[in-house]
Amino acid sequence: MKKGIISVLIAYAMWGFFPIYFKFLHAVPATQIMAHRVSWSFVFLSLMIIFTGKIKDLLKNMNKKVMLLYFCAGVIISINWLTYVWGVNAGYVIETSLGYFINPLVSVLLGVIILKERLRPLQWVPVILAAIGVTYITIQHGSLPWIAMVLAVTFGTYGLLKKIAPLQATQGLTLETGGVFIPALGYLLFCEFTGTGAYGHINLPTTLLLTATGIITAVPLLFFAAGAPKVPLTTIGLLQYIAPTIQFLIGVFIYREPFSTDQLIGFGIIWLALIIFSLESYSTNHKTMKLVHQEHT
Repeated sequence: MKKGIISVLIAYAMWGFFPIYFKFLHAVPATQIMAHRVSWSFVFLSLMIIFTGKIKDLLKNMNKKVMLLYFCAGVIISINWLTYVWGVNAGYVIETSLGYFINPLVSVLLGVIILKERLRPLQWVPVILAAIGVTYITIQHGSLPWIAMVLAVTFGTYGLLKKIAPLQATQGLTLETGGVFIPALGYLLFCEFTGTGAYGHINLPTTLLLTATGIITAVPLLFFAAGAPKVPLTTIGLLQYIAPTIQFLIGVFIYREPFSTDQLIGFGIIWLALIIFSLESYSTNHKTMKLVHQEHT
């Protein structure tokens, strides 16, 4: 379990430091960064499953239903990546972190609305608190924190699709990026032919960083896929806040983004919601595991 926790920690830490990576690509339009990320991820992951001998398993599980499911997942995660990169490079790292703070609660709501899951009474408290926090930030800011909301809703929807998806994580992401690979590549070729392409036209470090987007997308996923099966779900639920916390700290202390008292109050309400949500989930799962252990003894 210790190795599993370390693997999951590495994954969340890498995701947390993503803003720094994408800030180095600030000279490249967000749409091109997203298209490169899709394209190079597909290339990297395809090579990986070919050389690891998993291509047969992927082909065996492919059918129209599976392909449609993963195509939808690919479109949704592409929207998420585009919004995230645009937000980071436009100076909204703090708001992007907010999106991933409220994402677990959005996922809970999607489970209730779409999967007809029933919430325990105490679970409604953090959901309502998070709504109050977002409403407070909206009123004080004068507009909805749309970057955070798009990130939370798209990643929550993506998680919902992955919940019913049949493939292993690496194979699934290969199929997802494969579904949107042709449009992404077509867009990059269009940019190249119209003289607006960034790849190979800014400097060598930028070109290398764009190429490496496939690797930095796949590596944390591999760490997570290796560690998650060995770690209790409640632990993963608590560890998932590492990434947005790192992003938030980067936005405040490295990029010196403004963080007002009103934002602090709004974030504080949402953080309180997450604390209650995490404690309730931990307590319920702990009691369930204790009962299962007693039944087996």
